[in-house]
Formats: sequence, structure tokens, C-alpha cells
Amino acid sequence: MPGEQLNENNENDCVMPVRSANPIRAKSLIRDNLEKQASTLNSLHSRMPNIKVFSGTSHPDLAQRIVDRLGIDLGKVVTKKFSNLETCVEIGESVRGEDVYIVQSGSGEINDNLMELLIMINACKIASASRVTAVIPCFPYARQDKKDKEFSPKQYTSRAPISAKLVANMLSVAGADHIITMDLHASQIQGFFDIPVDNLYAEPAVLKWIKENIPEWKNSIIVSPDAGGAKRVTSIADRLNVEFALIHKERKKANEVASMVLVGDVKDKIAILVDDMADTCGTIVHAADRLVEAGATKVYAILTHGIFSGPAISRINNACFEAVVVTNTIPQDGHMRDCPKIQCIDVSMMFAEAVRRTHNGESVSYLFSNVPY
Repeated sequence: MPGEQLNENNENDCVMPVRSANPIRAKSLIRDNLEKQASTLNSLHSRMPNIKVFSGTSHPDLAQRIVDRLGIDLGKVVTKKFSNLETCVEIGESVRGEDVYIVQSGSGEINDNLMELLIMINACKIASASRVTAVIPCFPYARQDKKDKEFSPKQYTSRAPISAKLVANMLSVAGADHIITMDLHASQIQGFFDIPVDNLYAEPAVLKWIKENIPEWKNSIIVSPDAGGAKRVTSIADRLNVEFALIHKERKKANEVASMVLVGDVKDKIAILVDDMADTCGTIVHAADRLVEAGATKVYAILTHGIFSGPAISRINNACFEAVVVTNTIPQDGHMRDCPKIQCIDVSMMFAEAVRRTHNGESVSYLFSNVPY
């Protein structure tokens, strides 16, 4: 019959309305369809469990911005210190079977914050979290990524630690299943892990800021303050279709620059210094002076991680920068109060989108060249 023929053609489709001349057969098909849909929903639930986002004490503002963007509430967690300064963490809600994200940046009291992150990861893992992702906007100890003679110029020492590898091991052993970070000091740090690492880039947000805030950006030149950042500045220069320059520096010891040589022509151009981080700011201040001596009309500095320790703020205040632009991977409110030249780019939407895409099993490569809106 026509009804039977229609049913035979669509027997394997998951469609609720079923027509059949045989009532028993129709009930059987409806039951099969319901079972298939239930199985599909269970499969999706096991693959993408509910999401929880927790914040450490290093950067609660960034964590709040991330959850606001995602449209969820920040997870409940209590962190405290005992009288002997041991760190104690209590997760205030169930994480069993949940997809957990812990936001903790490598800033401020780095050792305490790192230990707090490790304890939070382990607490969630042994509480039966389905997956634990550490969102580390500024990766701690990233500059200690190799053995070299930077700290002992006259001889190579084999006794220098590779602390970034040690941190990677600690995160893995604590129970982290995935790492999300931004602008690692050296991309090869990703290879220190045996778990997935998503290294996001501030470059799309930097390009957006340049085009919106420097009216004469087409007459600019992108400058790297050291040889290690050459790849970063050439990528930005290519996307802006402008030239780039390089400053070669030599150090006598850590945080102290001995000499600088400019490679490139900056005369009558707006110089934009781009680097992944600035600590005491000795390098970028010397570089700015060198650029002005070479004929640059204005000097901007754009940095992903503004650490600004020691004399950094006073050096920036006394330097010839039009503006020093940083992202909020590290809290900047205090620095901006002390130094009017410092401006901040919000990158919370990039981390929020990376969390959303990771949770939904989507690709994050879109974020490598675009700013989510």
C-alpha cells in the first residue's frame, strides 16, 4: 500500500511522524526513532559536558570579562593561605563530569599564583571533572626556555635551568588536559607539553588598534627591539603593507642592555615598536631613544604582556613614547594610574571565544588572524 511504501523508504530516518498501515509496526518505528534520538543526545552530552569557569586570584577581572562574554556565571572557589603561607583551595560547587576552565595568569606573585593554579587543577581533577583546561594568558617562566649564555656573556654554562619545561611538566602532572595561552615568548614551548596547547596571538587586536588609533599608520615602520621578534614584526608589517626594521642588542647581564644597532631606515616615519613582553623596560626605552636619534617622528610601543617591574613605570614616564600599548593578559589598572602613557587593549573576547570553541569542539584557528566581535 502507499502508506507502507512511504514507510519502507524512510525507515532509517530519524523523523518522528511515521505513517504505516500496520499500527503495531508504526509503534515499533516510533519507539526506534525515540531510542535513536536519545542515543544521539547522550553521545553529544558525553562529548560536550557542561562548562564551568573558575578564576584564580591573579586576574579576576579578566576571568569575569570572559564569563560575561560567554553568558555564564563564574564558578565558586575559595582560596586562602594558612598562617605558614601554604595555599588552600576549596571548589565551591560540583564539577563531576564538567568541562572545567581555570583562568590564572603568570603575574604578580608568580610562584604563589602558579602553585594556586596547580592545586586548583588537581582539586578539579580528583573531583571527577571530565576535562580541565588551564587558561594562562601570560605563561610563567617563559623566558627560561633554553640554555644559553645570556646571563654569562663570556662563557656558555650548562648549569642553567630550562624552567619553562619544568612548569609544563608540573601542569601536566597536576592533571591539566589542555592549555590556552597567548603570545608565548618562544613558540617551541608548546613542544614541552604532551597535551594540546593553543597559543593565541595578540596580532589581530594589535592591527585593529593601530588602524583605529594612529591616523598616519600608512607612513609607519614596524620595529622589533631584538632579533627574536623579527618574525612577529614582519608578519604585522606585511599585513599593514609597511616596512620593518630591526634592532640588534647585546646584554652585559640580565635586564641590562649594553649596545644597540638599528638595521633599517626610520627617518621621517612613525616607529612602532612591537614585542611580546616588557619587564623593566630598559630595552624598549633604549630602542625608542635610538629610533629618535635615527630620525623617527613619533615612537609607539605595543606589547602583549606588560609586566612593568622595578623602575619600568618611571622609565616610561621619562621616555619619548607617544603611547605604550599593552593587553590585559596582566592586570594594568595600577600601571595606568601611575603612567598616563600606558593604554590597554582588551583581549578577553579572544579567550572567551577560544573557550567557547574548545568546549564545542570547534577549530580555534580563526582567532589567529581575526578579532571576534
